[in-house]
Amino acid sequence: MFDSLLLALGAGLAVALELLEAAAIVLAVGLSRRWSDALIGAAAAVVVCAAVALAAGPLLLESLPEGPLQVAIGVLLLLFGLEWLRKGTLRIAGRKTRSSALREHLETREQAEALPPPPPGRADWAARAVAFKGVLLEGVEVVLIVTALAQAEGARVPVIVGAAAAVLAVAVAGVWLRGPLARLPETELKYGVGLVLSSFGVVFLAEGAGASWPGGDLALLYCAGALALATQLQAHTLSRGPEPGIRT
Repeated sequence: MFDSLLLALGAGLAVALELLEAAAIVLAVGLSRRWSDALIGAAAAVVVCAAVALAAGPLLLESLPEGPLQVAIGVLLLLFGLEWLRKGTLRIAGRKTRSSALREHLETREQAEALPPPPPGRADWAARAVAFKGVLLEGVEVVLIVTALAQAEGARVPVIVGAAAAVLAVAVAGVWLRGPLARLPETELKYGVGLVLSSFGVVFLAEGAGASWPGGDLALLYCAGALALATQLQAHTLSRGPEPGIRT
């Protein structure tokens, strides 16, 4: 039960944060150029993401035996989780600009407005490319995270529920885009997602290699606790060090 809640929470937060960033980009393109081109670019990216989901799930991961499957899931989750955790730690320490989908929305809108306009009656390929790239980069990450989490035993239902709730929440938030994005504590949320994904990654990778965890599902808790302690200590150390230039 506990691991199912963590799976739903981790999948939901990861999907929501990535979709918010993708929605911010598409809205920026639609508001500054043409909605038809923004939606065409986004739709093309969704098709590519669907192909990636098909390849990563039924054609690749599900064809592996249980042990190698757990190792593959663990490695995949660690690749994403540790990167989210690294960036979150640097942002909490003040060594990296805090995450903001609103800032990305405004920056993308400025970039789109600076693009040369298309000839009258012609497709706006520059706008389509911006929307396509934004949705593709966020969408592929969503697909791989959800696919990896869903491969665990008994994980498919909680992962799907968490992801579906995230999609609904982002759709509702899109109606009031600027307000929710301005108030959203993205840095802390992404740091939390990094903890969840990294904890599952460590547990799955060790189990796939033949190890067993004391306490069973409680391993997720003490792995998350150890990662949180290590990264918070690192953030505290970095925040007290020489002041570097803040990276974006």
